[in-house]
Amino acid sequence: MASAPSVVQPRVLWWGRHDPSYSRNAVVRHCFEALGWRVRDFRPAISALGVAQARLAGVDSPDLVWVPCFRQRDIAGAARFARRHAVPIVADPLISAYDKQVDERRKFAPTSVRGRRLLAWESALLGRMDRVTVDTPAHAEYFNRVLGVDPSRLFVVPVGADETMFVPAPLPSRADGIEALFYGSFLPLQGADTIVRAARLLKRRDVRITLLGSGPTHKECMRLAEGVPRLHFEPWIDYRLVPGRIHRAHCCLGVFGATPKAGRVIPNKVYQSLASGRAVITRASAAYPAGLREVSDDAMRFVEGGDAGALAAGIDDLAGMELDGMHIKARALFDRHFSQASIAASLAALLKSLGLPAG
Repeated sequence: MASAPSVVQPRVLWWGRHDPSYSRNAVVRHCFEALGWRVRDFRPAISALGVAQARLAGVDSPDLVWVPCFRQRDIAGAARFARRHAVPIVADPLISAYDKQVDERRKFAPTSVRGRRLLAWESALLGRMDRVTVDTPAHAEYFNRVLGVDPSRLFVVPVGADETMFVPAPLPSRADGIEALFYGSFLPLQGADTIVRAARLLKRRDVRITLLGSGPTHKECMRLAEGVPRLHFEPWIDYRLVPGRIHRAHCCLGVFGATPKAGRVIPNKVYQSLASGRAVITRASAAYPAGLREVSDDAMRFVEGGDAGALAAGIDDLAGMELDGMHIKARALFDRHFSQASIAASLAALLKSLGLPAG
């Protein structure tokens, strides 16, 4: 009897110096594997010399080249390698370098020489990609409008959360009060100062707010927090301890910045908190799926960015609710909109658009 022909496993080459454990990378890599792909890494020591290094290292031809998040500087070399081997290439920048330096940090003015040069550089790089992934529809609109990426080449692949780490757990006792937890890097777009101002406006005395982490606005937030007894700060902890810290809280806080970029992102903490079974309060934005924004759900509440009064009212209202079973509702919301199964489906659609195997 003739043996069945062996199935050749498709291979994706991750090109660039990246952290495979970073949430975005870990989730996408898992989805590739779930779709039957084998993931191989190539980290060029010098981005500009990546092709030469790959040739010396004997890197063979994959079925797809993938440039992971934050690695715009590796795109040029990866594109040359992909064209030489006649395979498609996808960039997953997650954030725009131009958006970060010009719109968010205001390091360069849009009309400055350096600002225009950065825009031209990034636009040209992304223009060489067969596909560009973004995490939200709002980012897709920005990449098209500002960076000139053809909409037909843009695919939305949500970030999600590592479901082996972030699992739901019942809420702790509320005998000692209700805790609302924020954790992050205190970037301006996160609006931690809005959380501090909201703490001053809380009506319920059984609520405490904890801000965990450090970063650019941390000192200013500590200054603003002087004299607010219900507000506490904690130093950053190892990433592996974050799920357990979430489980000690009753609800979690997302981002509240009023910057344009804050309206285009769904931060890791939102995905991770919902996956861990905690209700989330965050700023309203077009980044969230329309079905989620339009349906009232106690596990997900939206307030306007920079509005401390609205945030305080939202926390007071949530604290006044019966919270038993909230961990089930929050996780159900995550599974409905952001599960790895739904992310794998988005990735499969991208692969199919390139004529590649998709599970």
